[in-house]
Amino acid sequence: METQRLIMRRWREEDREPFAAMNADPEVMEHFPAPLTRAESDHFVDRIEEEFGKHGFGLWALEVRESGEFIGFTGLIRQTFDAPFLPAWEIGWRLARPAWGQGYATEAARQAVGYAFGEAGLDEIISMTAERNTRSQAVMKRLGMTHLADFEHPRLPKDSPLLPHVVYHLERP
Repeated sequence: METQRLIMRRWREEDREPFAAMNADPEVMEHFPAPLTRAESDHFVDRIEEEFGKHGFGLWALEVRESGEFIGFTGLIRQTFDAPFLPAWEIGWRLARPAWGQGYATEAARQAVGYAFGEAGLDEIISMTAERNTRSQAVMKRLGMTHLADFEHPRLPKDSPLLPHVVYHLERP
């Protein structure tokens, strides 16, 4: 898939190194429990590709059309952990720091929303993040998503500052 400035595509072997660097960046991973090791990052790519094999879509690698630079991912992932609003398809994104503040997350996420309600045939999508992650919540709002619930993420320790989470949702128009 393509947007005005981005190519959303399946993952390539050469994406693994910049993705691992991005996942090791403490600022990029500020709203996650910890930065990822190279092995953890590679395992995540393997899981993403498995999901593409099962569903035909997933978290697309993002490439800047003009430069060919890999800048992160945006797409859809099935969430099934124990929460009242799950199972559901989540729209998510993660971008390398140099790509922040340029509207890439919103641009790619809009394309993913169109895919979700078009080709994928979904009726609803969600997005969730740590309560303190106001940047991601701003993207959710720009997508037209509305606040659905606050919850404590069950996969986080009870003393984690990331425990309070918010979930937003969007229904098929």
